Amino acid sequence: MLAIRLPPEVEARLERLAKRTGRTKTYYAREAIVEHLDDLEDLYTAEKRYAAVIEGKSKTYTLEDVERDLGLEG
Repeated sequence: MLAIRLPPEVEARLERLAKRTGRTKTYYAREAIVEHLDDLEDLYTAEKRYAAVIEGKSKTYTLEDVERDLGLEG
């Protein structure tokens, strides 16, 4: 089970949407989470990877490097 507190304006928008469509607020909250969870995970991973690059803990590769290393040069 999950309980969340929303800003009053968001709660009001969610309530209006639920009333207009005959669905529950829980339905829309679940849909929003499911729809955006992949994006949030990708963002976290990208931020962590970027920080590692900036700190010199991770190396970057150009497309040309990857193509050469994989024997895909054209």
